[in-house]
Amino acid sequence: MLDAKQAEKIFIDSGALLQGHFILTSGRHSDRYMQCAQVLQYPQYTEVLARELADRFREEKVDLVMGPAMGGIIVAYEVARQLGVRGIFCERENGQMTLRRGFTFEPGSRVLIVEDVVTTGGSVREAMSVVQELGGQVAGVALLVDRSGGEVDFGVRTEAALTMEITSYDAADCPLCRQGQIPAVKPGSRTAAR
Repeated sequence: MLDAKQAEKIFIDSGALLQGHFILTSGRHSDRYMQCAQVLQYPQYTEVLARELADRFREEKVDLVMGPAMGGIIVAYEVARQLGVRGIFCERENGQMTLRRGFTFEPGSRVLIVEDVVTTGGSVREAMSVVQELGGQVAGVALLVDRSGGEVDFGVRTEAALTMEITSYDAADCPLCRQGQIPAVKPGSRTAAR
């Protein structure tokens, strides 16, 4: 089993944990940012982290693994490979999360939702809605990184390879903005959640 120190070392060694002034997907600001794409470029790290998540859900009779695009695509693939099931992803079309590219599953399928990093959980909730609207059952949520410090609640079993409490601020109350020394950058893959 991978402990928190070992998981954190993987993220540090890969350059995934950044320091600075960041605008998060949620629109909030933070002095630290987890850029999971940095860790996912290394197959050996991805395999170790995905195996840890897969092992935690091995007894859940998962039929399918699904992640929201972009961050969940590689994670879904590797967790699915570890579990010996299909891995697919959902993506936005006209602002709405949906399955495309011919992806589908049978009603009643037990779907494990995976994501790279979560702060507020907006993309995961959207992915869960896709599963439920198509008659599937959410078997759980597996995360590479839970930035909420364990506070985010999806109403199902949730496991993270690494749980971190990273302080974030409402943009209007950001002390980094008030200091004005470090410009805010948005390293994520999409605009603020609606």
